[in-house]
Parts: sequence; structure tokens; C-alpha cells
Amino acid sequence: MRRSFVLTTLMACTALAACSVAERPAFNGTPLAAATPELPPAPAPKPEIGTFGFDAAGMDRSVQPGDNFYKYANGTWERITPIPADKSSFGMFTTLDDLSKTRTRELLDAAKADPASKIGVAYASFLDDAAIEAKGLAPIQPWLTEIKGLSSKAGYAALAAKASQAGVGTPFGAYVGPDDKQPDVYALQTSQSGLGLPDRDYYLSTDAKMVEQRKAYEAHLAKLLTLAGEPDAAARARAVMAFETQIARAHWTRIQSRDANKTYNKMTVADLARRAPGFDFASYFRGIGADTTTVIVAQPTAFTGMAKVIGAARLPVLKDQLLLRSLDGFASVLPKAFDAESFAFYGTVLSGTPQQEERWKRGVTFTSDALADDVSQAYVAKYFPPATKAAADELVRNVTEAMGRRIDQLDWMAPETKAKARAKLAAFTPKIGYPDRWRDMTNLTITPGDAFGNMLRANQWQQRDNVQHLGKPIQKWEWFMTPMTVNAYANPVMNEIVFPAAILQPPFFDPAADPAVNYGAIGAVIGHEISHHFDDQGRKYDVNGSLTDWWTPEDVKRFDERTAALVKQYDAYEPLPGVHVKGELTLGENIADLAGLTVAYDAYTHAYPGPQPEIEGFTAEQRFYLGWAQVWRRTYREANLRQRLVTDSHSPSEQRAWVVRNLDPWYAGYKPGETQRLYLAPAQRVRIW
Repeated sequence: MRRSFVLTTLMACTALAACSVAERPAFNGTPLAAATPELPPAPAPKPEIGTFGFDAAGMDRSVQPGDNFYKYANGTWERITPIPADKSSFGMFTTLDDLSKTRTRELLDAAKADPASKIGVAYASFLDDAAIEAKGLAPIQPWLTEIKGLSSKAGYAALAAKASQAGVGTPFGAYVGPDDKQPDVYALQTSQSGLGLPDRDYYLSTDAKMVEQRKAYEAHLAKLLTLAGEPDAAARARAVMAFETQIARAHWTRIQSRDANKTYNKMTVADLARRAPGFDFASYFRGIGADTTTVIVAQPTAFTGMAKVIGAARLPVLKDQLLLRSLDGFASVLPKAFDAESFAFYGTVLSGTPQQEERWKRGVTFTSDALADDVSQAYVAKYFPPATKAAADELVRNVTEAMGRRIDQLDWMAPETKAKARAKLAAFTPKIGYPDRWRDMTNLTITPGDAFGNMLRANQWQQRDNVQHLGKPIQKWEWFMTPMTVNAYANPVMNEIVFPAAILQPPFFDPAADPAVNYGAIGAVIGHEISHHFDDQGRKYDVNGSLTDWWTPEDVKRFDERTAALVKQYDAYEPLPGVHVKGELTLGENIADLAGLTVAYDAYTHAYPGPQPEIEGFTAEQRFYLGWAQVWRRTYREANLRQRLVTDSHSPSEQRAWVVRNLDPWYAGYKPGETQRLYLAPAQRVRIW
């Protein structure tokens, strides 16, 4: 989807002497989690934070920081910390997510006692798995019957629109967001979709693991059809798999879809129909309630290919795909056999997770998705004190000012571009903790004992709420994450950076912690999101959030030379044998990590000038980078890591920690030797901001 809607987030929801990077042997990270012992789900743990905001006991001081800074900072923690059985990966983000879920559960448990509380009623309906089991497929049966009753391909687009309104996946995704070239106007936007596997590579790659997962996916489709009482399940699953494989061949790669210019293709709906015959786009857009004659198409050649595939497909295959998407999409509120089967494939086969989350955790997610603003208001009232917001505001100001000083000092950016960059920075809107307005969800009907209906109506409400933006003023107060989310994002069209309440706590941020650790952790996160507005795609948006060329050609050339070196650096990393980080896919996030740390360090030294005392034997420089490394503690199950390396625009956590090898103050703090694996000679270090 377009960057203006799918935002640039903090998380997805990732050498030897002085030879060149190309000459260095591939730098292998330790294959993570393949043999990690499993534990049953436990109460949400609190991060172990030491006396100055860093868990020194989790370090492995037998590792030289210049050989592997991640292991040096986190090796003991990694060795003694198992991945819980209900997790595909585990680290600081998941620890805080568990804490967020536990806190939200307390609010929802209390709300259950009030029959007038919509969040309590919704939560209780999801937890009542006995009632769900007793109803069987009756709640979803009218929709399945409607799908099976489609008698002509002429009605397929309208049925797909109804599926989209219900939250069911269809070949084309459509939504309303600001027009990247007219950011004060909402526009209908559409992008490629239609795959049940995570990416086109899962259908097309000859990699043995992916071939295995393709077979498992086809078996999963057959199992769903069998559970639904459908005949000829194996043959029908095979036909859907063949159809989706053709769709995958038409898809753009994730790297192609990163380009903000190439994915902006505004045209009339009639023109799209001419370019992509085989699918009735006008009926589809009307069906989702988008009354407009123009649309922005993200991958036009893919649309041509996909529409051709749809046009040639047999009607039973198109219907079966919708039916299967519906069973998978609503599995959590269908009888246990469907829920278990969906988890067995998506949770265990694709992500390696042996055990499904407890029902209450999934109930928290269900309720937070269905009634996001209602749950959020209760959460921030209890768990986000004004003092934390004020301290975070100050950090954001300091890091933003540091970014301005970095812009002033650049030797590769033209003076006229610097002036525009400074103006863009001054126009930033930082959003801290939670929105200053909430959506009114009073017209969303939540019914006791109707988990399926509650999910369906919530999906339909969200879709209508999005589409109704057409023709209205831009709602700049809107957030695209809840305060309970452990993440952050940058939105280039609205020129904003957003930090939900749940990330503004240890180990990312603690007002009582050592400032060096805070700046290395949340300060670098703030710098990361600020710098996204100047990364290889964010730089294409001007002070007003408009997609336009505002850099000189010479600026772009010099910038691209630096980013190409970063692509090459990350391409060399091999987290799993034979599987490398994709430097082009992860470029924007790697730029943001590099810039975020650079700017945050400047902000720290500006806020705390002069010599700083050592704490527990660590200098301020060292503590700053330890703060950074600690937040990236994360171990992965192999299947999950493999999936991330194909689909995630972020590098794995270990490689994110290694970005320090480009930063001169890290060398001053840790003095790595030239023979150590992370060492780069000064001329080889990537310097952008």
C-alpha cells in the first residue's frame, strides 16, 4: 500500500580488518531460536532494568564489543531467556506488549461487570468460546451461502466489495487516505493484494523451505474446506493455490513497491478499467462506498496482470478463494476446529510458534481492534501520567533541534535545499502518548454473546469510517496506532511523528534513568522517526507533505551514493545460513537507525555538555550505545526470522544493533581493534546525517 497510509514504523505488526565491505566474508549472526527451550505462557514479565536504566547482568563481557556489539550488550540475556511457547519471537517489544495486554485486561475485566460497557460486552463475547462452539457455523453461514450462490462472474466485483467491507481479503485492497500530491485532499487508493501466503516469493521461490510451506498451505486450504463440509476439498484447494500463484507472478516485489514515485499513479476509474480489463473496478469501488471517479493505483502493471488472471479464472475458483479467506479471517470467532487449524498454519508452520496465545490475550487484541478509541481512552487515563508526557515532549524537542543542527552541518546538501529541509523540520507535528481527539463509536452495535457479529460489525464500521473521509477536510488529529501499541511511526504526508504511550516506558524511556541510556534508547527512536521524513522515500515529501522533487539533482546523487554503501553493508549480513538481509528492502529503516542514533547522540551531548561521570564503570558514551543495544534484544524462532527476511522492511534486531559500526563516537567509546569484525576504517563508515 501507499506510504501515506501504511506508515513508516519502528518495528513491523529488524568482518574483519580494513578490507572493503565486498571483500569481507559474510557476517553471520547466530541462528536464533531454532533450539531455544520453550516455556508455557507466563504472566507479563517486567523488563529487568539495572540501577542506571540498563540491565548490565544481561551482557556477555566475554564478547568484544568490536566483534559483536549486540552479543556484548545482550548475550547473557539471550542465552538464559527462552522464547515463551506462545511467541514467534521474544524481546523488549514483546515484553512490553505483554505488559500492555495485562494492563488492558484489567480494564476489560472490570468493564465486563457493567452490561452497558461496550468494551466489556465485546471482550466477554470473545471469551465465551463455549457459546461460539455451540453456534457452530450458523453465524457465518448466511455469508458463505451468499458466496456459494453467486451465479455469474458479472457479480464477482460487487461480492468482493462486500467481502472487503467485512474485512475479508480480496485481490485488490482499497482505502481512503490523503493524496500524496495534494495532501489537503482525501483520495481513493488501491494496491495489489489477493495472496494467502505472506509474499509473492512464497509462491515462486525454489527455496526448499518455501516449497515445503506451499505444500502445507495447500493442505491448510483443503482442511478448511473439509471442516466446512465442502466436497472435493483437495482439488478445490489445488485450484485456489494455482490461482494465487498466477496472482503472485503479477505482483510487484516489496522493493519495487517501496518507491513513492512509482507507486503514485493517479487515473480515472474508467482509465483503470481500460488498462486492466477482467475485473469490474467501478462496481467494486461503488460497492465499498467510494463514490469517486478517480483513483491512485500503486502497482498499475500488476493490476493489468491480476485483472487478466481474474478474467480467465473459473467462477468456482473465485468463489472458493473468498470462502477460504472468510473462514481464515473469522477463525477466532468460529468453532475451535477452525481456530486451531488457522493457528496451526499461520502460527506454527509460517512463524514456528508451538502454542496459541491464551484466549484472554487474543480477546484483548480483538476488543482493542474492534473498539480502539474506547479502549484507548480507558488505558491512557490509568497508565500514562502527565509527567511522562512532559518529559517525552522535552526529549522530542531536543532531538528535533539536533536534527536541525545536523542539517546545517551537511557537506553534501545544497544551501537552498538545507533551507527547505529546515522549514520541513520546523513544520513537524509530534504526537506523544495518545490523540487529543477520539472517534465517536457510539453507532457501532456490540451485542452480548455474538462474537462473530461483533467482529463483522466492527470491521464494517472501520471500513465505512475510512471511506467516509472522501470529500471531507483532512483529519490531522487521527492516529493510526493505539496508545497500547509498542511502536512508533512517521507519516510523510501529514509531516508527523507519533509515539504511542506504551513505548514510552522502560527500557525505552524512564524519566528516572540515566539520560545517556534514555537518549540512546527512546532518543534514538525519536531520531529514527524524524529521519524517516528525510530517508530515501520520505525525502520526496516537502514541507506541506506533498510528493514532489525539492532536492537538487546533485543532492540526490550524493545522497544515493551514501545510501548505496548502506545497501551493500546490509546485503552482506547473513542471519541464517544462505539467507541474507535485503539491503534495498530494509534501506529506509537502516537509514533511520543510522540517522536516529547520530542525531540522538548530538542531542544528548548538547543537553549534557562537558565530561559526564562514569556509572558502574561505563562512560556516558558507552552507556548511550548500551541503551540502544538493549532495546533491540530479541530472539526469533527460525520460521519467524525467515519470514521477516522476506517480508519485513526492518533488519533483524542483531543487525540493527550493528549500525553502531558506522558511528565515530562509538569507536571513541569502545575503541574496537582493526581486526575485530565490526570495525570499519573511517573512510568506509557510512555517513549520511
